[in-house]
Amino acid sequence: MLTHVVTYAPEEPVHDAAIEDINKEAFGPGRFARVAYRIREGGPHDRNLSFVALNGEHVVGSVRLTPIQIGTTSAMLLGPLAVRPAWKNQGIGAALMRASMEAARVAGHHLVILVGDEPYYAPFGFRPIPGRLIEMPAPVDPARFLACELTPRSLQDVQGRVRHAAMSER
Repeated sequence: MLTHVVTYAPEEPVHDAAIEDINKEAFGPGRFARVAYRIREGGPHDRNLSFVALNGEHVVGSVRLTPIQIGTTSAMLLGPLAVRPAWKNQGIGAALMRASMEAARVAGHHLVILVGDEPYYAPFGFRPIPGRLIEMPAPVDPARFLACELTPRSLQDVQGRVRHAAMSER
């Protein structure tokens, strides 16, 4: 029987299969067509900034941060963030967000972007990205294209196409 005790830990390779199951459950096969997924396909995420929520040894939620380039600016792409349905509405997603964002800040990152719902992500400092100076590799709803400045004015003068940091500029 599972208890409702949840701990948080940096993601490890042993968690990969469970995380894939959670993302499949949360986002279905359509996740592979999403623009953020296509960026993440360009290389690995940063396990030091990616976290899991654990109930014992069972992964009940996860969040990942992936290194990206926006033109010549280094940044991070947040996602996917997912929690198993039976564990939703208990603050697990919020705790994962706080852990990941704080780890990114401590590691010296200045900017995190994502495609998601502003009402959910606004409490963590995310706001719509103004103008059209940052370009995703495919169209995204501008209201869902969000950024969080981990240091003041880190979004200022950022422009260009978003790609995985491991990909050469095309």
